Amino acid sequence: MNKKKLLKYFINLTGNRYSSTALRKFSQSGLSKPLIRPFARTYRINIDEMKLPLNAFGSLHDFFTRELKPDLRPINQSPNILISPVDAVVESMGIVRQNNRFSVKDQQYTLEQIFGSTERAKTYESGYYFILYLSPRDYHRFHYPIDGKVGVRYALGEKSYPVNQMGLQYGDTPFATNYRIISELETAYGKVAMIKVGALNVNSIQLSHSDEHFSKGEELGYFSFGSTVILFIEKNNNFSPLVQEKEKLQLGKPLAVWE
Repeated sequence: MNKKKLLKYFINLTGNRYSSTALRKFSQSGLSKPLIRPFARTYRINIDEMKLPLNAFGSLHDFFTRELKPDLRPINQSPNILISPVDAVVESMGIVRQNNRFSVKDQQYTLEQIFGSTERAKTYESGYYFILYLSPRDYHRFHYPIDGKVGVRYALGEKSYPVNQMGLQYGDTPFATNYRIISELETAYGKVAMIKVGALNVNSIQLSHSDEHFSKGEELGYFSFGSTVILFIEKNNNFSPLVQEKEKLQLGKPLAVWE
């Protein structure tokens, strides 16, 4: 197996528990270090943005969860602006309809499936959602999109499937079954749910911020390999999106506004 095929295997591996565990262990070991340069080349990663040079990383996992140079992603500090919490593509967005269903890659998902609770899901009925997909080349740390405090945080799911087009088409409703951490944020403009969906390894989401209060742009954690962030915003008639579907975003850029 050549290096390019091996790298593709890393990204598109299905949710088998044993292969995921073996992959995680390998990616975190020094044995994976020879794959760093091919990975960077294959996915055209902008190494000029990295805080550390390529030769400073001891494993593929360390490289994948790399930090950026300081101040490389300016954070829009207007208090009424919701920023993108990640570097990503707007995979889908829109109003959460009254029947609590919305389409992602031709599959239907309910709020109840996502939140694991009918009561929690009701908060976001008729609100707004954004699904932000991170590709293998993206910076894989996620940050808070607004100022506020954490109301509740919990984890759901046991399986993990690749959150890319193939995974969404053939996976077992990946957003509802993948391991995910849900943070419900209390803000001056209502509640915002930030859902981090693991896409490859079971429990591939690491949190680095545990304080109740947070500021916009603060790092919350990182993904170990592929991932998606879903934002749900409580209904507010003054809320307006500032982006379009399929638009490429960077951390800190305006995503929406409360006018």
